[in-house]
Formats: sequence, C-alpha cells, structure tokens
Amino acid sequence: MITRDEPIVTRDIERPAPELIEAVRQMGAATASSTLAHMGVRNSHIAGPFAWTKGRCVAGPALTLQFMPKREDLYGDDEYAQPERQLHRHVLYHTRPGDIVVVDARGDMRSGVFGEMMLTFFRGKGGLAVVIDGVLRDIVNIEKIDGLGLWIRGVTPNFHTQTDLMPFAVNEPVACGGCLVMPGDIIVADDDGAVVVPTALASRLIEEAHVRHEWEDFVRIKLAEGGDLRRYYPLSEAARPEYEDWLKRQSRA
Repeated sequence: MITRDEPIVTRDIERPAPELIEAVRQMGAATASSTLAHMGVRNSHIAGPFAWTKGRCVAGPALTLQFMPKREDLYGDDEYAQPERQLHRHVLYHTRPGDIVVVDARGDMRSGVFGEMMLTFFRGKGGLAVVIDGVLRDIVNIEKIDGLGLWIRGVTPNFHTQTDLMPFAVNEPVACGGCLVMPGDIIVADDDGAVVVPTALASRLIEEAHVRHEWEDFVRIKLAEGGDLRRYYPLSEAARPEYEDWLKRQSRA
C-alpha cells in the first residue's frame, strides 16, 4: 500500500486507430522487429518475457506499469490494508477492450505482479494480454481465463509486496526488458516474443512491411525451386527484374 496522503490520480492513454493495430498484428513480431530495424529503430524487442500462452498473435495499445525497489516508509507488506493505494490496481482501471498491460518489474523472479483476481477483472474489461518483465502468481487459475495472452518470465507463489518490489507509476514511460515503452505504443506479441511499435511510425511500418512481405514471398518460391541463395537472399540487383516481372503477374492474377 502506498502510505503517502495525496490522492492517487493516474492518466489514461491515447489509443491508435483499430485498423492500424490490426495491420500491425497481421505482420507479427518478427516482421515488425526486422522492419523497424531497417527504419532505424534497432531495439524494439522486449527481451525476457516469452510466450507462456503459445500459438497466439496479439496487438494492442500499451497500458504501462512501473515497479521500483520497495521502500517500507512508502509501501507496506499488507496487500489488503489499503487496496486503493496500490498502483497495480489502478493500471487495470484504465482497461478498454484490446488493451495490453506492459509491466517493468525489473526482471524480478520473486514478486508476483498480478494474480487470478486481478487478471480476471482485466479480462472481464476486455483486456487482451499482459507483457511482464517479471512473474505472475496463481498460474493454474490464470491459465483458465479464456482468451488472455501471457508474455512473462515465469511464475512464483509470492504476491507482489511479499518481497522487494512496489508498484510505482502508471501510464508513464517504462523500460521493459531493456526496451523503452511509451504509454499507447502498439505492442505486437506472438511466439517469437513481444515487440514495441511506436505509434507515430506504425503507418510507415505497415507500408514497408507490405513491400518486404511481397519480396519474401517471391524469394521463398525461388529458394524452394532450388534457386541460388546468393542470387535471391537478399534479393540481388541481377534478380530484381525477375521479381518485378513476378509482381506484375501477381497483380494480373
């Protein structure tokens, strides 16, 4: 519990257009990461959290939660004493359908950021997934929450205030898995991991990824036919006329 006397006020986020989010989802984490790298954004992968719920691809705007080392004069050990002083609850209060909560839990493997009840509430409000540089508790019951995606480092039996962390800030910039996440950034996550897409770059990313997707389709066909790796991957200038001719044929098909 935060023991300071001032009232807790946390801000909401600006959410990108749904069609922008869906286009990012369709490209997946690997394409988003590699395309962003070609655009000059080289550190977009949230390293550490992995896909606990396999076989899903999600995208949504980031609600952010920051944890800090616990200091006892600011935060106590009883999670039920003053529940409304707990900022990890307040990030969930902002939930809208399709949101993803991104948590900088400092890579800590002992403090359970959320448990079953918190994430049941989150999913009931339409929340899509959590990406946590840390761990969850109550995993057996959390796994029963239908449709909830989990990208986490692991699990623990401990609740969050039981050890050395305290929730500190909501919907502020966070460093999650060594990656800067701004509130409202688009998160795309699948079995390859979670990637941060700056909202201001999303439209350009989608355009460039579309071009790359077409190029990769052509290359995949040529390599499957036994084509020379040196000629087709990456696409050489010598092979570019073949690619452009293939594109024209596709447009007429």
